[in-house]
Amino acid sequence: MNSSSVTNTAVVDTTPMLPLFAMPTALLFPFLLLCFSTFCCFVFRLTLAGRSGSRKLPLPPGSMGWPYVGETFQLYSNDPNTFFALKQKRYGPVFKTHILGCPCVMVSSPEAARFVLVTRAQLFKPTFPASKERMIGPQAIFFQQGDYHAHLRRLVLRAFLPEGIRGSVAGIEAVALRALRSWDGRLVNTFQELKTYAFNVAILSIFGQEEISCLEDLKQCYYTLEKGYNSMPINLPGTLFYKAMKARKQLAQIVANIVRSRRTQRDSSPNDLLGSFMNAKEDLSDDQIADNVIGVIFAARDTTASVLTWIIKYLGDNPSILKAVTEEQEQITKSKGNESLTWADTKNMPLTSRVIQETMRVASILSFTFREAVEDVEYQGKFEVAPKPNTFMPFGNGTHSCPGNELAKLEMLVLLHHLTTKHTWSTVRSPSGIQFGPFALPTNGLPLRFSLKSTAA
Repeated sequence: MNSSSVTNTAVVDTTPMLPLFAMPTALLFPFLLLCFSTFCCFVFRLTLAGRSGSRKLPLPPGSMGWPYVGETFQLYSNDPNTFFALKQKRYGPVFKTHILGCPCVMVSSPEAARFVLVTRAQLFKPTFPASKERMIGPQAIFFQQGDYHAHLRRLVLRAFLPEGIRGSVAGIEAVALRALRSWDGRLVNTFQELKTYAFNVAILSIFGQEEISCLEDLKQCYYTLEKGYNSMPINLPGTLFYKAMKARKQLAQIVANIVRSRRTQRDSSPNDLLGSFMNAKEDLSDDQIADNVIGVIFAARDTTASVLTWIIKYLGDNPSILKAVTEEQEQITKSKGNESLTWADTKNMPLTSRVIQETMRVASILSFTFREAVEDVEYQGKFEVAPKPNTFMPFGNGTHSCPGNELAKLEMLVLLHHLTTKHTWSTVRSPSGIQFGPFALPTNGLPLRFSLKSTAA
């Protein structure tokens, strides 16, 4: 396959994943949902017109589905693992399909995942279907390769590495406590509430401690935008895509106004992400800043909320693990009295950290991701060189690994500390099972009733 006929990838990992940390048997979650971690997909987009003078390479077998919509509905309306498994059974580990307006090739195996992400990463650049790229912004870090990507990554890491976020613990703790207080005594959609929590942490990390007068407008525009992320790119009035693109324009204007206001105040706030982007030496345009701010919110919201939702479900389903985590967190509380959490406290939660890791292994959040080939890539059942197995990558790998993984882990630890030490929760009568939209989630977003413990201070 050449890069003119193959511009995007998908790797489906059919090898059961092994734990990457030692954990007593009693603390391992049941094997029940291991199927979620058996698929890791990269999608290669196809352009059917061959490059002039290039050797025409055969495409793999498969089906392209209906005109324009392809097989989008088959993938997004059901368990994507079922979609991949059926395709693999019929066509083998490499097959072509058509998703969200993009002709694609999908490939499977952890070896292929490592090939794409690490050993031959220079052959592929991150991408999404063109519709999602337009909604997030073409200059966002996700879609870049080479020097510009390296430049953006340095700016993000400057704000999100441990040195950048250790001073954010108090702010994140305040967001967590506010969220938990709002749940008290209520029946809530856990996933939706955690999306709000993750959104507020993202806003704090991007804009810092300052009060943003337009915060509510920013939220509403983003909520409208995200409803269109997985819609068909039909830009006609009334469609989700049209509404999303209109909200995207408003969102970019809001970010531009915040940037303008900060410049007027001559406040570069280097400890937050916006400050990192606005550093005079970095010379990012307003459009580049807006694209990357929206991209960070996109990356930080659903994924973190999904992991936390599964953690709460697994803890509720496994009382012995919940008891052990609660005891670990209560030890921290007893040693501190009424003092707030510190960075050092979050580094003293080994069991809770392993529960987070195990959840990301068992309930793998992303079933597939996209890459675009930047030059000819040939696949003959295996890639040219078969790298070592690579089966557990919750934050990706290589130069395009998630630069916000430390922030994600920090906000999970802070919320779980206060959740386990101060609150209880109970399930309500709701259908059991899993829904996909496209993230794998407990049915109906895991409806739960939360209450303060009677002994809570």
